[in-house]
Amino acid sequence: MSLLSLCLSFNGWAQAQRGPVGQQPGMPQRPGIPTAPTTSDTAKMRLNYVLGVNDQILIRVPDVDELNDKAFRVDQEGNLYLPLVGTIRVVGMTVQQVEAELVKQLSVFVRAPRVTVSVVQYRSDPVFFVGAFNQPGIYPLQGSRTLLEMLTVVGGLATNASRRLRVTRRLDMGRIPLSGAVDDPERSVSAAEISLTRLMETVNPEEDITLMPYDVIRASTEEMVYITGQVGKVGGIPLVDKDSISVIQALAVSGGIGAGAKPEKAVILRPILDSARRAEIPLDVKAILAGKANDFPLLPNDVLVIPGPTTFRQSVQRFMTVAIPALVTSLITSLIFVAVYG
Repeated sequence: MSLLSLCLSFNGWAQAQRGPVGQQPGMPQRPGIPTAPTTSDTAKMRLNYVLGVNDQILIRVPDVDELNDKAFRVDQEGNLYLPLVGTIRVVGMTVQQVEAELVKQLSVFVRAPRVTVSVVQYRSDPVFFVGAFNQPGIYPLQGSRTLLEMLTVVGGLATNASRRLRVTRRLDMGRIPLSGAVDDPERSVSAAEISLTRLMETVNPEEDITLMPYDVIRASTEEMVYITGQVGKVGGIPLVDKDSISVIQALAVSGGIGAGAKPEKAVILRPILDSARRAEIPLDVKAILAGKANDFPLLPNDVLVIPGPTTFRQSVQRFMTVAIPALVTSLITSLIFVAVYG
């Protein structure tokens, strides 16, 4: 069995928690260009969209011909007038709440009606907030609004959010006016990464861009690097707002190298782009600590393994038995909380 096979279960867990991050071994990481919301993203945001005057919705109810595949617009009073059902006040309701109300109303006529509501025309050009926001969703832009203004509308970022935002803009709406913006003519988008620290702590920050219709603002969960083997403390190290952390910094945070360690035989396990595999990068940490070799950057989802008297396989197993159970326990506790209070 190869060393990579040994770490495959860890890799699956890490990718599930942090998302697919990776690149070819030894190459510096370059931020990818975020795309428009996926079908899954849109489905989640659709349910949380709050209806307002002039929004137009499409209702699908296979067993009710009077409503099935028909579009209706919210009138100036915030109401929908629907055949069979009559008038329903929907302004301020989410799409999910409207679906539930229609199921309730139509249950008088149809047994267990299947109702799907989709917004087919927004009252104002929308922007999409995807990921680790307190209230992710589709929001009407309603005039000229900056990124900071809209962050207050969505309730800010979740506690586990990364300190970087990714903004994607359709090129037909213009290029994102930041020096680090990257254009992708094939996808017809312009994209940029924005440091939340600079955005929040700078007076009149350049990053506080004016949003345009159909902009996509993404917040990923906080990215981590991991360290295991013969070190003081095995586990994950959050990158906060950094793109990387050096090997020396990671060792300092983890309590340094333990007795009997073999730092000259250290290995970095790095995710390979668009795969479930990890590349092995041999690293002479002993030479780095002695000043005989350059320090080395650890990128998101990297695993630094410092071998010791035990075998490499046992070092990885130690990490998986010590770090992962604690993380799983935390996840289960969160799920129980959501089930009880959500």
